[in-house]
Amino acid sequence: MSNTVFCTLTNGSGNQNAANPRGTNPYGSIMSWNETGDDFRSLTFDWNIFALCGDPAYPALSAAGNIVGDIYGSPDGIMVDDDGRIWIQTDISNSSQNLVSKGYDNIGNNQMLCADPVSGETRRFLVGPRGCELTGIAITPDQQTMFVNIQHPGESTPAFGSPTNANPRAVSNWPDYDPDGRPRPATVVIRKIGGGKIG
Repeated sequence: MSNTVFCTLTNGSGNQNAANPRGTNPYGSIMSWNETGDDFRSLTFDWNIFALCGDPAYPALSAAGNIVGDIYGSPDGIMVDDDGRIWIQTDISNSSQNLVSKGYDNIGNNQMLCADPVSGETRRFLVGPRGCELTGIAITPDQQTMFVNIQHPGESTPAFGSPTNANPRAVSNWPDYDPDGRPRPATVVIRKIGGGKIG
């Protein structure tokens, strides 16, 4: 594993510059940098944009991005495992999820992806329920068990509606799918069928 640092920039609408090549940046990006001499005490470093998120279907938004593999937007949570794989969790605003008007209709719900740090290729690993955010990831030392948090499933979204006291299941009733239940946050435990490393 290298000493590369990765930082997610979920989205923004600020000054256009080398680190933010799109002044209006609804999809976000992932930056990476290495301290000079691989020394964390160094006062200088080299940086680049590891991933400029976006959807090639929306070139008018200058938002095509440079993603190789499965497209995504609004990267938020990030973890590098012991083999160097980069796990990315998204936090698309509920006001944008699945909406054509926001350029997020092809991206869908919040999700978790895995990226190869060398090729930059990204593959979708899981997709969360409607109205949720994926937040927090942990993996056991043998990399055979992963824990992923699903936060606020079933929240109000323009694409799917709003829960009410009379119908708290209007957007989702994950994780139980109980017809009389309501959505609840939960931690998902993931293991590979037959065992082995995840990823």
